[in-house]
Amino acid sequence: MLDVFSAQPEPPHLLVAVTALAALAVVLLRRPWRLARNAITIAHEGGHALLAVLTGRRLRGIRLHSDTSGLTLSAGRPTGFGMVLTLLAGYVTPSLLGLAGAALLAADRIRLMLWLSVALLLVMLVMMRNAYGILAVLATGALVFAVSWYASASVQAAFAYSGVWFLLLGGVKPIAELQRLRRRGRLPGSDADQLAGVTRVPAITWVGLFGIVNLAALAVGAFLLGEALIPNGTG
Repeated sequence: MLDVFSAQPEPPHLLVAVTALAALAVVLLRRPWRLARNAITIAHEGGHALLAVLTGRRLRGIRLHSDTSGLTLSAGRPTGFGMVLTLLAGYVTPSLLGLAGAALLAADRIRLMLWLSVALLLVMLVMMRNAYGILAVLATGALVFAVSWYASASVQAAFAYSGVWFLLLGGVKPIAELQRLRRRGRLPGSDADQLAGVTRVPAITWVGLFGIVNLAALAVGAFLLGEALIPNGTG
């Protein structure tokens, strides 16, 4: 039986640095980003779904598409605080999940972080309403489970750090993509524009808020993960 809650040994300093560079490369390179972006979309739509449920809306399901877009359907009041929180959650959830993961890794809870990821993906799977979404979540969950159950401690550490770095770095890029598409008039129904319709606060203000939250999460998460690179000063 795996001991999920105990601390694992700190990973080598080089592993922390290499996984950060690898995650950055995935975010910056077009083809790897297009594939890996599915994980960001899963987190994005999961954020919408979670806040919809927490604010009393009726969740009807989630759809993921092969172009890495997604849609979360819920029923309830089209205005009000619950709707604002539901719309607000999407773009900030990947970065906030990355920050939570960084906190767990900073506490050396690598296996716990992986198992929590599996649990969240299982919840997402129940809410999927299309074949591609089911396949994407199943594939992601199977990969995380396989690493958490079968892989060595060093492989688990490399996988966990890579995933958290990717969420922190990859959570920022969609904000720039969002504004670029909005500027070209190609995304009139974006979360930011829907928030503007509900609150009468300009959409660009919401885009800026997304960016501030995600950059702050990246800064704090990088600090937490970077502590592993600082010598303890003992010995």
